[in-house]
Amino acid sequence: MSRSGARSPAGTSCWTRWGDDIVLNFILRRIAQGAALIVAMSMLAFVAIFALGNPLTALINPASPPEVLARASHELGLDLPLYAQYLRFVFHLLHGDLGTSYITGEPALGLILSRFPATFELTVSAMLVATVIGIPLGVYTGVKASSLLGRTIGSVTILLISIPSFWVGLALVIVFGIELRVLPTGGRGQTEAWFGIQTSLATWDGLRHVALPALNLAVFPLAVIIRLTRAGVQECMGAAFVTFARAKGLAMRRILFVYVLRSVAVPIVTVVGIVFGILLAFSVVTETIFSWPGTGRLAIEAIRGSDRPVIIAYLLFTVCIFIVVNLLVDIMCALIDPRMSTQAQG
Repeated sequence: MSRSGARSPAGTSCWTRWGDDIVLNFILRRIAQGAALIVAMSMLAFVAIFALGNPLTALINPASPPEVLARASHELGLDLPLYAQYLRFVFHLLHGDLGTSYITGEPALGLILSRFPATFELTVSAMLVATVIGIPLGVYTGVKASSLLGRTIGSVTILLISIPSFWVGLALVIVFGIELRVLPTGGRGQTEAWFGIQTSLATWDGLRHVALPALNLAVFPLAVIIRLTRAGVQECMGAAFVTFARAKGLAMRRILFVYVLRSVAVPIVTVVGIVFGILLAFSVVTETIFSWPGTGRLAIEAIRGSDRPVIIAYLLFTVCIFIVVNLLVDIMCALIDPRMSTQAQG
């Protein structure tokens, strides 16, 4: 038996165990970092929200008798010192309870989860639009940056990054909702259940309602993806592997969409994941302009009503979203470029 034949099975087994250990250690370390981030965020959020003032002024008439105010303050735990309120919050948090809304009396986490599907479908729709349009345009401008169309697209992307989101939203409302009257400008429209979750993407009326807010939300990531893809393609076009592929007679389309895009896929996936998490957590402006019943609009309503449990639950939920999204992005990048998995040891 040859030397390679004798060592191959054992070597393969060792390599597999080593790779599994790297991935497991990487995931466990990220979970530990995420837990520490949640603890730090809960403390900062609690102190910051405590500084907003007494929520009783928004819940009860200040002219009420002192005994009424004192009883309400005691029932909500607002008469306790700040550290005692925080320890009470942590105790309930460890039991899966993020508090009860002061305004509606419903569990804060339940309110957020009831609004999250609307925000999720809006963000997914926006990122699909940005990715499907942005990557091909980025590849084109990277190859033909000096052409008239390439320069035009580059200038437009700078403009799209610079324009405020609320201005784009108002322009879309005026053009498509008021002047042309072809698309609705508010609400979620008709929904149907997919796997037990109500979504607007399952009905034609829902798709019409999601069109404008998704387009508004897609403007910024579209411009970012175009410019990032363009820069990556321009850098790769002068690389040795592209010259070698051309010398072999491969078609330019194959070179671009198989070799070049794979080389720039890691930064694109990283940025897309980060932007996706940002939009998922902070689509407040778009949801407000288009009256979209998502978590961002819920957060604004909670801030206006000094609803502390909902605000804190929203912030912690947002942190969890970023942790999960970043973990998924790192795993995807490791699958695209296996060399990145070895960096997880560092």
